[in-house]
This record gives sequence, structure tokens and C-alpha cells, in this order.
Amino acid sequence: MSGLLSKLSGGQQLASAPARSKPVQHNPKRSAALLAGLEAANLGWFWESDGTGHLTYLTDAAIVASGAETGDFLGACLTEVFATDDGAGGETTSRPLKFRLASRSPISRLNVKVVASGVKEMWWEISATPRLDDHGDFLGFYGTARDITRSLAHSRDSERAAQYDSLTGLANRFRMARQLEQTLKTFKQAKRSCAIMLLDLDRFKKVNDTLGHPAGDELLKQVAVRIKKMVGDMGEIGRLGGDEFQILLPDMDDRGDLAELSKRLVQMLSQPYSVDGARAIIGCSIGVAVAPYDGIDASDLVKAADLALYAAKDAGRGTYHFYSSQLSQSADFRQRIEDDLRDALARKELLIKYQPIVDAKTHKVASLEALLRWEHPERGQVSPAEFIPVAEELGIITEIGEWVLEQVCIQLQSCPDEVRAAINVSPIQFASDDFYSAVDRILAKTGVDPARVELEITESVFVGDLERTLKLFKQLKRRGLRLSLDDFGTGYSSLSYLRDAPFDKLKIDQSFVRGCTVENNNNGALVSAIVGMAKALKMETVAEGIETKDELAMVTGHGATHLQGYIFSSPISIEELLVRFENKELEFKPRGPEKYRAERRTEFRRIGLIHGDSRYDVFLRNISKTGARIEGLLHVPVGTEFVLDLGDGQLAVATVRRSQGFTQGIEFETQLISDGAKGLCTRHRVSPYQIEAAGKPLGALTNSAVAAYTGAMPTAPKAFVEVDISAQIRR
Repeated sequence: MSGLLSKLSGGQQLASAPARSKPVQHNPKRSAALLAGLEAANLGWFWESDGTGHLTYLTDAAIVASGAETGDFLGACLTEVFATDDGAGGETTSRPLKFRLASRSPISRLNVKVVASGVKEMWWEISATPRLDDHGDFLGFYGTARDITRSLAHSRDSERAAQYDSLTGLANRFRMARQLEQTLKTFKQAKRSCAIMLLDLDRFKKVNDTLGHPAGDELLKQVAVRIKKMVGDMGEIGRLGGDEFQILLPDMDDRGDLAELSKRLVQMLSQPYSVDGARAIIGCSIGVAVAPYDGIDASDLVKAADLALYAAKDAGRGTYHFYSSQLSQSADFRQRIEDDLRDALARKELLIKYQPIVDAKTHKVASLEALLRWEHPERGQVSPAEFIPVAEELGIITEIGEWVLEQVCIQLQSCPDEVRAAINVSPIQFASDDFYSAVDRILAKTGVDPARVELEITESVFVGDLERTLKLFKQLKRRGLRLSLDDFGTGYSSLSYLRDAPFDKLKIDQSFVRGCTVENNNNGALVSAIVGMAKALKMETVAEGIETKDELAMVTGHGATHLQGYIFSSPISIEELLVRFENKELEFKPRGPEKYRAERRTEFRRIGLIHGDSRYDVFLRNISKTGARIEGLLHVPVGTEFVLDLGDGQLAVATVRRSQGFTQGIEFETQLISDGAKGLCTRHRVSPYQIEAAGKPLGALTNSAVAAYTGAMPTAPKAFVEVDISAQIRR
């Protein structure tokens, strides 16, 4: 302690001492007594080290407070006693402290963790001054210390409360925004990518309304646990508020990997939950955006993910969607849909078409599925996948649903007595308090035989009040109606539904029928299992979405009692049906291709084609995961390789497999993947960093920027002749 005492007694003038004509002579013994008094009153802890960095003195009270022994401190190297915090309240490292000690500079109010042997969890704040001899040689440090364990814990708790959601323990909106901002700033300099996912729970509000907010909070906790289990250490997860979550995924831009994660999340979050003894079933929709492709700044990237999330919801929920530049146009389209849909019923723009459901043995029509259509006066036919979710959000789905039920009951009266009609019921319509009374009123008004009316229910109606749902089923059955469980086998099917609910029919979802004959596809086995179970429960089965003869043979061979799909008929008007019925044409003969092939989407849009140093404009007529048909170039030899620019930076290497005139059938080198909403996309895109390296400013992908990046050489001769077929396309 002599070094410390010598410094304290070394000719320093007391600040409060009055001015004197002569210097005050300090007594070393008096200074030592003052120091001892401070220590005895526990008003300060003091420490000292030698020139080699070993601790030579520490106040006894500090050792006692630590719960360790004197030998655990004295003689130990300072870096074996203290470790500096990393700034995040997590792992610690002594390296910064080593630098401070090696520099022999003063230490001011440094937070350190006490890591000496035998010490309990403890944090000190230390300060120190280098001790020098008369020649200026370093002799060690002397300094002070104080216990900040409680105050630091309180500070960190306050900081955590400001950054984390108190309900789920996930990062909150503030932290996620800051993390995204910092990540994008760092990754922009390092030329790295980053993806974000926005997750919104489907039907969560219904759980809150039926089971109460405490149950809703418990459900959110369970959702958070499932998301953490799926994401692991791939990224950070946050709850933005309500039932909206965000996932930040550094260094992810492969949309194949992002699609797989999205599908697993949708599937996992759609499994049933047990909340306060009740069974709850929700769903999940996901929007995905990737920097720098879809946005450079945080606000742009979040906006892109938000648009993708809306697209996923518009596609029927329970799916994911990647951002594309077309979504901005789709957002405007959605707003127009909302504005026009309110008046569509009054303007008589809604109509009903019917798709026949035939007996598997005779192929004679057994029932008709009523399908709602909207013929817009300006935009033509609007897909139900686009306007039904809008109707649900606007709160007019119940009104529309009742209109559909009444119209079907009226039109059914004109059909043969043995023909039934199946009507899809929205979960929101089913949940309304007056659903049964509305059905009863319409049946009485139209006079139709209730046994000819079949209500198609999806499993989402089991969310929340199961007792109420089963009671309503019994009421409907007593009224004489038939019940069908639609889309069975998707999402969160449960045998308990079949045990408790009085269904007459199971509809096997078309996702199990499509491609069921492809090698290494297990769909056939699943269809067989569903049919066998339904047969044991004395239920009929309908295989949906049959399009090819090999699919037809498979589902028939596995014993499905009824069949539905384009192989028999597309949805047709009631007038066409009545003509057939009048002519006794009850049989629908199967017409379609022999075998399943990868689903192709019809397209009518202009795209770019790059061959050598030349760029061409061609028309894309259809596209599948494995290939496409293009038009616009004359006499392209089979085997020609080129690159298709599909827009939004999507470049696909392709080879011509068929060529006739100005039409070519091409095969992709790498298969496309699903965008989550019945569209297709490439796994990878042109990186904006590549475009920047070519001399263009860094920014989110635009078609013009990609076209310039992949553009033709000014003097390069073109190998093929372009044909203007735009007039033919319009015809």
C-alpha cells in the first residue's frame, strides 16, 4: 500500500483549504488514517497493482462483498480479475482491458465484470491512474472501485424493456427498426444481402373475440416459441405489435431457401394450439423482400415486404409471397377492387357458375359446386381469389354469401331432383350469430328440399368456440342439409373433426391429386388413406382438380366415390346446364391429356431475350417450372441457348427444344420455383451490386436498369429476325 499512500501524501493541496503563505506539510500517517477511515465506513474501495499488472492491494470490504478469499485476488493478474463488457450484456472479453492496461493510460469509470476465482456474479466500476517513479518509469496502477451490480442490472432491464416485447420476449418494433437500419447500412458497404419476412396471423382476431384477450396473449406466446424454433440462429425475430411479426435474415437472397422457410413457417403456425383448455386454429401469411434487390433503405424494404404480405393475403391467405414490382400496381388495383365491390351486388355484376361433380362409376352428374364470379364492366372477370378476401375484410361477405345461397336454391329448383348443389361458406359468414336463421329463412323462402343443399365448410370454422360450432352443425343437420368438409388434408387436418362433426362428404384437396402419378410422389398413398378412412366413417369422397387421365385412373382406383375437375368440365352457366338436363345429358365424359405435366401458366407479356451480344423483345405465351413458350423470333434452331429476362432482375438460362416459325418451346437450365401465390420466379436475380460495378448508381432492381446491364452491343449483328406479333396477341 506504500505506493498508494505516497501518492495520496505527495504534496497535493486540499481544495477546501484556505490560502496560506506557506505550503501545507502533509503527514503520511494522517493520509493513511483518512484512507482507512473511508474504507472502514465503506465509502470507497481502493486497489493497486505492480508494474507487471498483478494486483497488490484491494480493500478488504471489496473482497468480503465478492464472497471470495483474499488469495483469489492478491497476486492475480488484473486480466484474471476483471473482464470488460462487450456492450450487449452477453459474452465478455478481456481483450479491450488488455489494451487499456498495455497503454498505461488513465482508466475512467470502466464497467468490468469480476471474474476472479470464487466470485459470485458481480460488476464493478473502476478508475485508475498510472503510478510512476521519479524517473518516469511505470510502477503500476492505483485506483478506486465501486459495486454497480444492482444499478447495471436495473439499467439493462430498462434497456431491455425499451427494446423487447414484454409478452413474447421477442425484439419489439423499435429494436427491429434499429437492427434493420444498422444491418442495411453495414451490408451496403460490404455488398451483402439481407431478407426480411413480415408475418401476419390469419383469423387471430376470431380467437381474441371468442376466447378473450388473455387467451389471445397466450396464443401469441406459443406462436413466438414456434417461430423461434423454426428460425433458430438464422436471424432475429421481432413482434411489431398485435399479431404481426418480423424476421430479419442476414445474408439470405436465395428465394428457394426463403420459400422453404416460409412454407415451413406457414405449416408450423397453422397447427392447432391448446389455449386454456380450448383448441385454437389460426393461419399465417408471409411477405418476403430482399435487400438490395427490393430496396436499399429500411423504409423501402419494409414497404416492399408489406406489399408482398398483402399479396399473400389476397391470394387466399395461408401462404407466402415474394415482392415484385408488379405489386405496386396490384395495390392500386386492390383499392379499386374495394371501391367497386361494395356496389357489385347492387349492379348485378356477380353471377354463379357451376362445376359438375360426377359419380366415379357412371360419370353422371351427382351434384354441382356453385362458384361465385364477378364480371366487372371494365376489367372483365375478376378472380375470386382477389375479391373474396376483400369482401371478408370489408365485412360484406355475409351479405354476398346469403345472396349466393338464395340464388343457388332458386336455380336448383330447375335441375333434376337427383342433382344436389354444394355452396362454399366463408368462415366469417359461418361465425355470424344469425347464420342459421339466415339459412332457415332462405330455405323456407325458396321451398327447396334441404337434402339437395350441401354446405362446404373449411376446417378454419373450428377456430375458437368448438362447442358453438358443433351445436350449429347439429342444427343444420336437423334442418335436413348436408355438410361437406372442404380441402381436407391441407393445413391442420384433425381426425377429431371427423369424430365429432356430422359430415356427409370429404373433399380431397387438389394438391393431393395434382401430380399424384409422378414417380416418387406420395400423393397417391395419401389419397388412398383418406378414401379408406372416409369409407370406414361412411362418408363420400370427392377428388378435386382432376385434369389428366392418369390422375383420373389413380383416384378412381383408390376408391374415390365422386370426381371433379377440368377433365370433365370447367365451371359453366346454369343456362348451359339446363340445356344438358333437358336433353337428358347427365353424363360428362372425361376429356384431357393422358398424363400429368408440370403446370403451365398462360402468359401474354413482352420479355427480353439475350443471345450473344444481342437483346431481343419477344412475347411469353406460357410458362412452367421447367420451360416456356415464346414467340417473336424467326427460325431459331433447336439447341440454341440464350437467356430470358423475365423481369425484376430474373434471368433464366434456356435451351430451345422445339422451334416452328416464330414460336419456340424452351427448357430452363434451372427450374423455376413457386412465388407462393400461384406464380413462378427464379431462385436468384441480378444483384444491384453487379449493376453498380458496371457504372450505374446503386438502387433497387428496375427493369430498365437490368435491360441496360444486359443490353446489346451497339454494333453487334443480330443472329435472328424479330417479328412484330403484337397485333396477333391483341386478337
